Amino acid sequence: MAAGLTPRRGAAAVAAVALAGGALALNRFLVGVFYDDGVYAGLALALSGGQGYVHPHLPGTPGAVHYPPLYPLVLAPVFGLLPVDAAATAAKVLNLLLAALGAGLIAWHAQQRRLLGEAAPAWLAPAVVAAAALAIPVLATQSVLFAEPVFVVLLALAVIGADAGRAGPAGVATALALLTRSIGVAAGAGLVLHLLVVRREPLRRAVLAFAPVALAGAGWGLWVVTHQRGIDPALALNYGSYGEILKQAGLASFGVSAPDLPRPLAAITLGWLPAAPLVWLFALPAVGILGYGLALLVRRSSVGLMLPFYLAILAVWPYPPDRFLWAVLPWLGLAWVAGAVAVWRRTRLRIPVAVVAAVVMIGYARYEVRGFAGRWWEGAARAISGNFRELLPDLRALPAEAVLATDDETLVWLYTRRTAVPLYLYDYQGRETVEPSPAEHRAYLERMGVTHVVLASASAEAAREVRALLTAYPEWLTGVHRWSGGRWIFAVNRAERATGK
Repeated sequence: MAAGLTPRRGAAAVAAVALAGGALALNRFLVGVFYDDGVYAGLALALSGGQGYVHPHLPGTPGAVHYPPLYPLVLAPVFGLLPVDAAATAAKVLNLLLAALGAGLIAWHAQQRRLLGEAAPAWLAPAVVAAAALAIPVLATQSVLFAEPVFVVLLALAVIGADAGRAGPAGVATALALLTRSIGVAAGAGLVLHLLVVRREPLRRAVLAFAPVALAGAGWGLWVVTHQRGIDPALALNYGSYGEILKQAGLASFGVSAPDLPRPLAAITLGWLPAAPLVWLFALPAVGILGYGLALLVRRSSVGLMLPFYLAILAVWPYPPDRFLWAVLPWLGLAWVAGAVAVWRRTRLRIPVAVVAAVVMIGYARYEVRGFAGRWWEGAARAISGNFRELLPDLRALPAEAVLATDDETLVWLYTRRTAVPLYLYDYQGRETVEPSPAEHRAYLERMGVTHVVLASASAEAAREVRALLTAYPEWLTGVHRWSGGRWIFAVNRAERATGK
């Protein structure tokens, strides 16, 4: 990039790069291959059809309490006006545009505010954001109907507003981020602390910023408390509130994800190293540089306090952190480079930081080249989509009033309009994952009014539970259709009574 690169031109260049890279990841895979995307689409259809914020694929259409409502609201006009296939394509294009907008905003702000330090060349911040926008995991999350692109834009607007001293707009953007992803609460905490501690704003300014965040959180919390009892206990882990996760996992799960936080970042930068000791040799100083960069950003931008709260939530949450990290990858990249630039200015540390930076950049470039060549962003989506394209014609042939227990239940509902519930069940007991007994599983299926059990894959986790049901109740399920590879439709024999096994 030219030495005289302006923030506006840098932002435009980054947005163009993000747009071009994201366009390569556009696809026509079925909606619902990654679970969340199907839930978002179903909620959007319910909203556009006037049903309210409910799960239309579940019996009784219970209120949705797991996912905040903003992204389904964004999708509602698209799914309300277009058939599912066309709506899915339009929504993926919308995600692409939002992702490019988010990358452009971050690049503009990083260059405008000199987040990498005064000594950094003008082209460096846009280059870092562009590289993050092209990360294979980032392309994977934006190429399906995930809420990340909306969240990225709103978080960027919150940071820009806070850094400009515009407490009210920053608070509104943060509140909307919270209503997109619950982890947006981290941005709210960081925003208030930044205004009070770093900018030393009067308390009333901090209250002005916090008010919309508190209002959004209270409103969503009230909805959750009011409607969470509508979710069947067997579905509470995936469809219930986050409080249910904490209830099941218990205090024993707190902090269990902390050691796993560096893993996703190491995978895309240091995964090329041939031995674990070498990975650790470079991972430790790389984490140190990131920590130093975050400390520097605290003085330069509100994002410097938002990110520690964000990472702290991931550290205690009993889920893999991968997808959550990709949503803030540009900011993490900027923090890392800010730390590296600052360390580079210390003459005695130039060679070590240069070696670490070279190893990280070589690893990332290698990962990206291989990822683009292999279209790694498709992941398992292609296989899942292809599998269900084969199954759907036979599922559509089932009676209109059929209730199906299946994997990817939202996908099945979207393309067949048959009521569908999860087939595979599990709960947490502390750090352990437990599955129901055949009697508990059967009771759930009968409670849901299931008429057909669909085994979409003989190697899926659900297959284990189906085999247990067939062993315990051999007369209760009857195979009525078989595909190749051990995939089945079983009809439920409602006349057969449980034997008490």
